[in-house]
Amino acid sequence: MRLTLPLALAATLLLGNSCATIVSKSRYPVAISSQPPGATFTVTDIDGKEVFNGVTPMAVPLKPGAGYFKKQEYTIKFSMPGYETKTTTISADFNGWYIGNLLFGGFIGLLIVDPLTGAMYRITDKEVQGVLVTGGQGMAPSMENSLQIVSIEDVPLPLREKMEPLPSKQ
Repeated sequence: MRLTLPLALAATLLLGNSCATIVSKSRYPVAISSQPPGATFTVTDIDGKEVFNGVTPMAVPLKPGAGYFKKQEYTIKFSMPGYETKTTTISADFNGWYIGNLLFGGFIGLLIVDPLTGAMYRITDKEVQGVLVTGGQGMAPSMENSLQIVSIEDVPLPLREKMEPLPSKQ
């Protein structure tokens, strides 16, 4: 009986735990902001599924794993009227605590628990900022290859002298 308890405890420690799952988070908060603030954003995962949407600035909890031995990658799309749409990506990285399974978690932690829970990965990006550039929807077109109609009073005098009247249809 004296030998059974320590053996059971050792077996539980070696086979029942998974190092990265115990030490790491299941979701990582990422602060999403934009310049200028107030842009709408959507976060989609590696499968193209929308997992979050909102208005900047906001913190979003993101999972590092996308399935068995599959790390997650997110696409963040920023948009705001009068600005071009901005898209950026963040992805999960290998979590060093996963190696701890060799000492503490055993094969169950190494091959089952940490890969299934996504704990073998981590998201290191703490903040993502989308810098939006003017020129999107709602902005005036560029002067190149375009027609601009203005009042005669707005035309400078030197240019008025170069104007020619259009022929009238009678």
